[in-house]
Amino acid sequence: MPRGYWVAFADVHDPEGYKAYIAENARAFRKYGGRFLVRGGPREAPEGSPRSRVVVIEFPTYQAALDCYGSPEYADAIALRKGRSVMDLAIVAGYEGAQPSD
Repeated sequence: MPRGYWVAFADVHDPEGYKAYIAENARAFRKYGGRFLVRGGPREAPEGSPRSRVVVIEFPTYQAALDCYGSPEYADAIALRKGRSVMDLAIVAGYEGAQPSD
């Protein structure tokens, strides 16, 4: 079964208030095995117009990624995020096929 990933692009309008969301989302991520691969930091945008913050979270399975988003724990976090940021989020399954070096 492929790993699952959250790929998020966010603009944070209330950094101080957003801290409550960060603290709360950790409960859901721990429960479903989420692990940050990218969490803000420097970036380049050679194409398109992504939001100012990029986050990639890896889950042990695609189903775990879906379950985390639909969980009561993450619902509590979403409530704390509202009005503090705008987010575009995709939940995707990892690719397990041939690679260019194959």
